[in-house]
Amino acid sequence: MARTSIATVCLSGTLEDRLEAAAAAGFDAVEIFENDLIAASDSPEQIRRRVADLGLTIDLYQPFRDAEAAPPARFAAVQRRLMAKLDLMARLGTDTILVCSSVAPDTIDDDALAADQLRHLAVLAAERGMRIAYEALAWGRHVSTWEHSWEIVRRADHPALGLCLDSFHVLSRAERHTDAYEELASLPGDRIFFLQLADAPRLDMDVLQWSRHHRLFPLQGRLDLAGFTRAVLATGYAGPLSLEVFNDVFRQADPHRTAVDARRSLTALAGELTPAPRLNGIAFAELGVDADAGPELEAQLRTLGFAHTGQHRSKPVQLWEQSRARILLNAGAPTAIRAFALESDDPAASARRASELLARPLPRRRRDSEADLTAVAAPDGTEVFFVRGPAWLDDFLPTGELPTETRIFAIDHLSLAQPFDRYDEAALFYRSVLGMSDDEAGEFAAPFGLMRTLAIRNDDRSVRLSLSVPLLRRGDWAPAVPHPQHITLLTGDITQITGTVPVPANYVDDLAARGVQATTLYDEDAHGSYRQLFTPIVGRRVFFEVVQRVGGYRGYGFANDPVRMAAQRHERIASAAGG
Repeated sequence: MARTSIATVCLSGTLEDRLEAAAAAGFDAVEIFENDLIAASDSPEQIRRRVADLGLTIDLYQPFRDAEAAPPARFAAVQRRLMAKLDLMARLGTDTILVCSSVAPDTIDDDALAADQLRHLAVLAAERGMRIAYEALAWGRHVSTWEHSWEIVRRADHPALGLCLDSFHVLSRAERHTDAYEELASLPGDRIFFLQLADAPRLDMDVLQWSRHHRLFPLQGRLDLAGFTRAVLATGYAGPLSLEVFNDVFRQADPHRTAVDARRSLTALAGELTPAPRLNGIAFAELGVDADAGPELEAQLRTLGFAHTGQHRSKPVQLWEQSRARILLNAGAPTAIRAFALESDDPAASARRASELLARPLPRRRRDSEADLTAVAAPDGTEVFFVRGPAWLDDFLPTGELPTETRIFAIDHLSLAQPFDRYDEAALFYRSVLGMSDDEAGEFAAPFGLMRTLAIRNDDRSVRLSLSVPLLRRGDWAPAVPHPQHITLLTGDITQITGTVPVPANYVDDLAARGVQATTLYDEDAHGSYRQLFTPIVGRRVFFEVVQRVGGYRGYGFANDPVRMAAQRHERIASAAGG
């Protein structure tokens, strides 16, 4: 894999915090952002030594603004400013400075003048053994495309002047397709001095605000980072893959976790990984249960037709089964979805891929006679196991109890609420580590705020995960369930299911007005229809959903979530009032 770099602007904390986080995550280099340096207490020489002690290099100093096509009087000041920054770079021990296209109101629309002035600045840099990487800002006053910046660099024709290509500035201008990269791939690689990578969601807003607040790490957004990067590497570019991401959430999150997320994004983008083995379903889901929640969850499982079929040999864990649906109850743990296991064609390869993508391995204490299961931690701490076949069931001693009927056939999907700061990290984790793809995404107005949802699936939809997050941090008053999680169970006949929260009569009437006769929640798509029921919430966090898919329906019924949340809220109030 190519050398990797990260701009200090991507991370939170002091410059020292950011450097330590970048080194701990395995980056080779950093870009020093000028504002971060100005605010630092250490001298440039001390920063240089600190960077070297951490095993890093400084591959870029940035940004230098409003340099080219300046009126003569201002260009004299530009030269003085550049010479001061080159002296500073010598103290830092770096040799490349990023000059971004001018946005100054007095910038002259004259390519010949811009090329001449950049050439003059390149001469100053070359005298110190340094280089200038010229970047077209998407909102540059006169130069806003990479094609235009390349024309000016070509005209200047100086070996110390080259391009900085930034994926956001290129891809935010227009949606690019593979055949549109041919011109980019034809650039001489030795004239590309630096490559910066950033993804972003597709937003219809001012490009400057989009850039300053909403960038993401590669493969977390909707820009074609893979195609763009392939085109640049096809030029023969041999410099680092560097991240420059401006994001309001990242700038207030733990820099060490953010740096790991960033490093994972580059590893996934490079694609030099153990291929993701085929996944064949969810082997089990494990719920933590405290003393209060345990009896209530057991009662719900019995009502749904599950039986307590096994007790773990050495741990306070119960096995509940019905057909291919297996749920573990782990006593003494906080009530939540603690873990889930995925059926993998090659668990060792799944674990190896997870390790390559910086997933934290979870050591497990076990007896010699117990299954040696591999587990890694998801960003929110959920344990993800990889298994093959039913051998893990031998860890459970039979209770003699068996299901008397089959209402539930399998676990359809798991719904995992994510902490506000970790939603994009979790999406990238599950996509990359498990080799899964986005399925359905949306936003809806819930009773207590706007929610965002994203479903991720494998190719044959035998493994489905749904992630959700509130779009804004909640205040002190929010009578909703914090970070709700649920296990969705698949049935062939939802009329057999009992013990669920009543569906509001107003909703049933609305369905009837649309010509749908149902007493469940209902959704449909081009492939079929979907019926949903929900149990009451247990432990203020978890519940079960039971669904029936008819005719190949592929969705998740996200449109019904506000109705479900309101109904569960009503049920909780009624239950607390004793009726």
